Amino acid sequence: MGIVERLYEAAANAGLLVSAEVAGRTVSVGFLCIDDNLLDGLVRSAAYTITYPLSLLPDLETGHTVVIAGQTYQVRDVRAIGDGTERRADLTRL
Repeated sequence: MGIVERLYEAAANAGLLVSAEVAGRTVSVGFLCIDDNLLDGLVRSAAYTITYPLSLLPDLETGHTVVIAGQTYQVRDVRAIGDGTERRADLTRL
């Protein structure tokens, strides 16, 4: 088990991660929802992102669905973080 996997395991044990269902599997991921104000505050937009070790979801790619707390999201983009052992996936709420 690598460093990234150990960090995510510790974060999960501390209750800092959320459960996500991906392709019939339940895994622990970092979940972030950032609200942005657009058009000088007239419109609010939310950006959804998950982070996870590559070894946890090596086949996650654009178009796949992720269910978090009963809400379904579609993967828009997957990018490597740092040395490539961690991934960030941008999501669209469906």
